[in-house]
Amino acid sequence: MVDLDARAARLDDYLAATGHDAVWFARPNAFAWLTGGRNAPAREDGVGVAAAGYVSGDTPAFRAVAPAGDAERIADEELPDTFAVEPVPWHESLAEAVARESPGAGAADFDVPGLDRIDAGALRQPLVPNDVDRYRSLAEETAAAVERVCRELGPDDAEYEAASALRIALSSGEMSAPVVRVAGSERAEAYHSPPAGADELGDYAVVTVTAERRGLHASLTRTVAFDPPERFEEQFRSAARAEATALAATHEAVDSGGDAGDVFAAIREAYAELGFPDAWEDGEQGGAAGFARREWLAAPEADQDVRAPMGYAYNPVVGGARSEDTYLVSSGDEPFECLTATPNWPTFDAEAVGFDLTVERHAPYAP
Repeated sequence: MVDLDARAARLDDYLAATGHDAVWFARPNAFAWLTGGRNAPAREDGVGVAAAGYVSGDTPAFRAVAPAGDAERIADEELPDTFAVEPVPWHESLAEAVARESPGAGAADFDVPGLDRIDAGALRQPLVPNDVDRYRSLAEETAAAVERVCRELGPDDAEYEAASALRIALSSGEMSAPVVRVAGSERAEAYHSPPAGADELGDYAVVTVTAERRGLHASLTRTVAFDPPERFEEQFRSAARAEATALAATHEAVDSGGDAGDVFAAIREAYAELGFPDAWEDGEQGGAAGFARREWLAAPEADQDVRAPMGYAYNPVVGGARSEDTYLVSSGDEPFECLTATPNWPTFDAEAVGFDLTVERHAPYAP
């Protein structure tokens, strides 16, 4: 269950700062952040079947609006008892229902007549202790499922077969898998982040997964090396060092008040120092993670605040090699915790570029 006291404190601050009387969430990740429940998307724009809200100074403060036919189930299965659920006619739009039920001035994370729009990402950061506990559980189960499947792979397996096995392994424990990518050696070297195809895995396999449960997202990549080319080890260790650099830059940004652009600048410089100055141009490098796969991306001119404690998942790629785990970064004495660690997987030490940091990274697994 979510910590509703922590949610209320954060939302009280938001309402006081904006002068709003209420705030509403209907996008699944924001709905899950507030409630711990699910409101599966009903429309192509990603808005769910129900909206959850918080009203300043009223009792009950936590409210939800859901259509007849869904309201009773959502109240019973998806929401804490604290929420008062208002059933509305099934043929009425959710936006109209929220507009009618919202008192005074308000905001919502989807288009509602008379209400301002809010990007809920900033409200979801940083994580609170209850979020961190649930994150650890999700990440541990995700990593264990990925390791089980990877240890059974062979060079003659097709990419889509491996991806299917991963989806099955990740379907337990209320998890879903919004991202499952498996690339054999040929396609991993040809494309930055390809979906699974019909090719055999070949010399090595790059397996990338993001699992989701109750709004939280955990991402990791593992490599299974059957007969990799000589260049692959250098590429892999360079990708791991770029990831270590991103983590070090994240911690520095937390302490100094830096932003996502500062983290990206460190990643770009690391690539250059490692001899791959153009690698950053091939695709996204990752960023903050939590109630979205990426709450923000480390990118040129990105200006989002870097917060702690918060999940971070960076995914640098060099050639066909990719290094990625979800870390909890905090401001304490032990600021880096690998949430998606696979304890039975081989590891090595990777030094950050330009920072005094060495982290233990997951090496390619050789069956």
